[in-house]
Amino acid sequence: MKRTTAWLTTAAALTGLAACTSSGPSDRPGKERPPASAPASLTALRAAEQATERARSVRVRSTTVMGSQLSLTADGVLAWRDGLSGSLTIHYTGGTAAETMRGLGVTSMQARYLADAYYARMGDSFAARTGGKHWLRYAYDDLRTLGGGADLADQMRSTTPDQSVRLLLDSDDVRELGPETVDGQGTTHYTGTVDVRDVTDAELRQRLQAADVTAETVDIWINEKNLLVKKVEKTSTANGEVTQTAHYSDYGVKVAVRKPPAADTEDFKNLLSQSSTNPT
Repeated sequence: MKRTTAWLTTAAALTGLAACTSSGPSDRPGKERPPASAPASLTALRAAEQATERARSVRVRSTTVMGSQLSLTADGVLAWRDGLSGSLTIHYTGGTAAETMRGLGVTSMQARYLADAYYARMGDSFAARTGGKHWLRYAYDDLRTLGGGADLADQMRSTTPDQSVRLLLDSDDVRELGPETVDGQGTTHYTGTVDVRDVTDAELRQRLQAADVTAETVDIWINEKNLLVKKVEKTSTANGEVTQTAHYSDYGVKVAVRKPPAADTEDFKNLLSQSSTNPT
């Protein structure tokens, strides 16, 4: 198999994963938060927004399905105190991209999120095809221009629970569906549809619109401590429907992420440049 195929297939599979969480809380000019007299559902969401933001970290396990292209699971910890940091183990479970990755000897990977970039450890088989280095580095600025997975990236950027609440607060039809037991906890279920034009995070709104997303359906389950226990987001995109389900636990968990060794790390832009000049 040509190295170009290996590198570019990896890009298609990982570009979406690299932004699977937000860079953290962002300024949100425009829409104001609901006043104290707002409907109970909005007041509850405002309390959840504040509680999750204060928690600063969480353990997460999630499942993402992007049509027939890719399905995966992720398990690890995330923090959003000063930008995004975290570590996840990701398993490819289905779809055409997963089949191609298995052909490269890759069925799972480690993902690390740091202030400068996203890092993916691909394993020995892949390293043998890419100069012997196990880690790929994706600078966040580069991810915005790579394409080929932006819609998945935008769907997944709300993996951190504070972002899910913020997104639902932009909905004009938020409603409470009542009490439900989730992961052994008593929760209250809230749902709403978010028109992308109403998303107050300007960067997220721009990315969703670039992926031809017009609306998202968001469901969240909040416990008695005003913390998210579960969320489900569904988005229709140019590449099919994307659904992500995430479960949250251990709020406040310690998150310490180390940058991979420089000697074992290759920048994705370098691989892309090599593939264009040496495609065989």
